[in-house]
Amino acid sequence: MKPFLDENFLLQSRVAEELYHDFAKDLPIIDYHNHLPPNEVAANKQFSNITEIWLHGDHYKWRAMRANGIDEKFITGSGTDQEKFKKWAETVPYTLRNPLYHWTHLELQRYFGIHDLLSGENADAIYEKTSQDLGKPDMSVHGLLQQMKVETICTTDDPIDSLEFHQVYAQKPGGFDMFPAFRPDKAMSPENTEAFNQYVDKLAEVCNTEIQDFQSYIEALKSRHDYFAENGCCVSDHGLSHLYADDYTESEIITIFQKVRTGNALNNEETNKFKSALLMYFAEWDNEKNWVQQFHVGAFRNTNAAALKKLGPDTGFDSIGDYSQGLGLVKFLGKLSEKGQLGKTILYNLNASDNDLFAAMCGNFNDGSIAGKIQYGSAWWYHDQKDGMTKQINSLSNIGLISRFVGMLTDSRSFLSFPRHEYFRRLLCNIFAEDIVNGELPHDIKWIGKIIQDICYYNAKGYFPFKK
Repeated sequence: MKPFLDENFLLQSRVAEELYHDFAKDLPIIDYHNHLPPNEVAANKQFSNITEIWLHGDHYKWRAMRANGIDEKFITGSGTDQEKFKKWAETVPYTLRNPLYHWTHLELQRYFGIHDLLSGENADAIYEKTSQDLGKPDMSVHGLLQQMKVETICTTDDPIDSLEFHQVYAQKPGGFDMFPAFRPDKAMSPENTEAFNQYVDKLAEVCNTEIQDFQSYIEALKSRHDYFAENGCCVSDHGLSHLYADDYTESEIITIFQKVRTGNALNNEETNKFKSALLMYFAEWDNEKNWVQQFHVGAFRNTNAAALKKLGPDTGFDSIGDYSQGLGLVKFLGKLSEKGQLGKTILYNLNASDNDLFAAMCGNFNDGSIAGKIQYGSAWWYHDQKDGMTKQINSLSNIGLISRFVGMLTDSRSFLSFPRHEYFRRLLCNIFAEDIVNGELPHDIKWIGKIIQDICYYNAKGYFPFKK
C-alpha cells in the first residue's frame, strides 16, 4: 500500500517517477488564466490568517460545506475567520474522493510544511500555525508566487477597468510578470436592459466620450481594447453559454442597440444577434493585435434564484450546462476563417460529453501557420480534477496533438492554488508512463520527457506573445 501524498503521489511506476522528477517538477509556471485580484498583487498583500487567503471567495469549498450541512453563517456569513476555518476543517474528512481533499492537503504541505490530515480535532492548532506563517515576509503574495516558481500570471479584467494596479505593479515587479486579460462579457450582455445601459454609461465616462449610437459604442470599446494592449495585454477571455454566431446585418445591430438604449427589452433573437456581432468585432481586434482569444463555454449560471437574491452572483451556485455547442463553433470559427481573421484560439468546455467534439473542432480550423494554433483548453472548473483532466488529455491525444498542448492553468481566485499545476504535471507524467510500461509508447525517456516539458511550460512560453 502506497503512502498518502508522498513524493510519488499519483505516480504509479518508476517510469512515471522519472518523468516527473527529472523533467516536470522544477519547471516554472505560466498561469495564463486566473481570477487573482490585481490590487492584492500590486500591494504585495500579507494575509492575516488562513481563512482570509483560503476560504474567502472559494466557491469550491463553499459548495462542499453546504453539502456537509454547514450553516451559511460559517461560509459567507458573520462567523469569525477562525470559526469558518474550523467548519471547513470539520468538512475536509468528508471530502474523500473529491479533488478538494487532494488540493487541501497539497496546499498545506507545499506552503506550510504541514503533513497532518486536516480535521476538526486539529483545526485550531493548524489555524494558529498557518496564520503565524502567513505573517512572515516570505509569505506575502509575491513570496507565495515565487515559492511556486510562477513566471507569469494573467488576471481577468473588464474593459472599463483602469488597470491602475497592473501599472503600479509594472513599476515595481515582484519577480514575476502580471498581465491583464480583456474580458468583455458585460459589454455584450443586453438581456438585462437596466444593467447594460448602466454599463454603457460607465464606459462612456471612462472613455470621456458620448455614446449616442452603435458606432460610438464600438469606437469606445475599441479604444479600451487599444488601452489594454498599451498595458501589456495580449489575451482575451469570454465566459459564454455557447459561441454566438447568428447571421445579422449591420443595420439590424444599429437598430437593436438603439432599442436597448431607449430602455426597451430585447427578444431572444435580437439578443443573440447582438452578441454574435460583438464577438466578431472582438475576435477581429484580437487577431489584428496577435492576441490569444479564449472561450470558456457551457456554464449554467445563477441556478438558485433564492440564493442569488440572498447572496448575489458568484457564490457557488453555477453549474454544468447542457447547451448545444457544435453549430455555434462551426459558424463562428468558420466566419473568421473565411475572412482571414481567425487568430490563436483556446476553447474550453464545461460538459464532458462535449470533449471529443471540442477536440475535433480545433483540428477543423488549424491551418498549418502555427503549431497548435487552435487549442483544446485544459479541463475546466468541474473537470479540474483527476478524472476530468484524464478525459481531456485522452480526447486531445486521440483526436489532436497532445504534444502541442499549452497545458494547465489555475482559473482560481486563491494565491494558494498553484499546486494544481503540480497535480496536473504528476497526472500527465503518469499517463505517458502507463503507455510506456504497457508497450504502447517507446521507452524513449529523453524524447517523451521533452514532450512533457513542452506541455507543462515551453508550449505556453512560445504560444503567448507576452511582452514586458
